[in-house]
Amino acid sequence: MNILSSTTMRVMPREMRLMSERIFSLSSLPKGFFLAVCDFPMYSQKRGLGGFELLERRFGDFKSADPARISVAAENGSTIGLDANGEHAWFVLPTAIDLLGELVARHGSAELTVGNVADADELAIAADLGGRSGLAVTVLGNLLRAKPAPVKGDVRADDPMLWALLAGGVEIEADLWWRIYHLAKRALATDSVVSRRHAGPMIVNEDGTVIGRKDNDDETDVSFLASNLSERIKEGAGS
Repeated sequence: MNILSSTTMRVMPREMRLMSERIFSLSSLPKGFFLAVCDFPMYSQKRGLGGFELLERRFGDFKSADPARISVAAENGSTIGLDANGEHAWFVLPTAIDLLGELVARHGSAELTVGNVADADELAIAADLGGRSGLAVTVLGNLLRAKPAPVKGDVRADDPMLWALLAGGVEIEADLWWRIYHLAKRALATDSVVSRRHAGPMIVNEDGTVIGRKDNDDETDVSFLASNLSERIKEGAGS
């Protein structure tokens, strides 16, 4: 993450994915589902769509999100229509891509329309996601068309948007990013002796015994995990 100016920052995928994952984990989305949409805010940001500003603005709505409300409204051969029932476009996309893949496999091409969807402009992200599933997807409003595009195993060819993000990140307004950062921190446990004992690949009991990793090749000092923080501060001050 680099500061480009006093008002903007260049943020890389690692940080964007981490913030999105934490924020989506605070929503009502099923735990196995929100991991599938963590890339969407950064793709949206890179495309100049709603991006992280939209994630912040819609956060309250996401607390009642339910992808199970999305349903098939009509199907005719290689054409299918979805009723999003007011759900956000980001939460429609995983289902849309899966259905397009199935129809392309059966018919050689596919068309999918999405009705009653929040922030329909965000469906444009489907054009970037298709390559991961062997699809070439074009988007016109709420209409998605797909045809085969065999996966090459090269991220530059299969997912050019991800390659661009990995190579150069994306510019985000600094104040917005720090608001996103603090919003994401709500997903973290409050710092305490107990929470510090359960951080990382091991658990430290009150008596200092370790459950989990025992090699400690990195010379980790776990003693501070087994004592009260205020006591450690007093010890440091007295030494």
